[in-house]
Amino acid sequence: MLNDKIKKDKDVVVLTAGTPGAFGMTPERRKELGKNLVDVGIAEEHAVAMSSALAKGGCKPVFCVWSSFLQRTYDQLSQDLAINNNPAVILVYAGAISSMDVTHLGCFDIAMASNIPNIVYLAPTNKDEYLAMLEWGIEQQSHPVIIRVPQQVNAAVAPVAQDYGELNKYQVVRQGKDVAVLALGSFFGLGEEVVAQLKEQGIDATLINPRYVSGLDGKLLNDLKANHKLVVTLENGVLNGGFGEKIARF
Repeated sequence: MLNDKIKKDKDVVVLTAGTPGAFGMTPERRKELGKNLVDVGIAEEHAVAMSSALAKGGCKPVFCVWSSFLQRTYDQLSQDLAINNNPAVILVYAGAISSMDVTHLGCFDIAMASNIPNIVYLAPTNKDEYLAMLEWGIEQQSHPVIIRVPQQVNAAVAPVAQDYGELNKYQVVRQGKDVAVLALGSFFGLGEEVVAQLKEQGIDATLINPRYVSGLDGKLLNDLKANHKLVVTLENGVLNGGFGEKIARF
């Protein structure tokens, strides 16, 4: 998709921090992208600051980074990008609980990045939703946007929105009662399995795709109180500071 975007719009710039191969940037593709691909070397901090500056100057930067390496950029996310509210896009790959070594754990990005004011953190559940969010993120001019790239390529089970400008509006995929399951991003498939098993036990549960990691749909959450006794959250990350903690605190 990014290749096609760049062919049509030279303002789109892809950034990487010394790991182009991890994101499919083969030598052939790097040659094709030319000046619209910037590899800053192993300097994720600079990549975020540069993305903010490019966005401020009218470009449409897309920084591809592993979740574990995003941890190095907290100051730049907060002070360079979010405070200035510049509309750069950051694609977070390998955001998940993993068995890799301790310096490559990808489970802290939600707790770290979703609580920084002005950042819109999106968690698509499937390929179509991811591409729609990416298109919206690149073209909108109101917010810095982070997208947690799905770990699995699942088929869409609900209509996919094209505009995410109405912030923090969750999607009710299946309306039920008594139990509500909020299944975030890559764990949406698990949410479907849980709801199906509950159905076998006579429980008609509600299934929700939150879509937004960084904000709460207060209206929907309040509405759940009318006919739900239990709210369950599923996410691929840590408990402290995570999405589930946001819901529980609400």
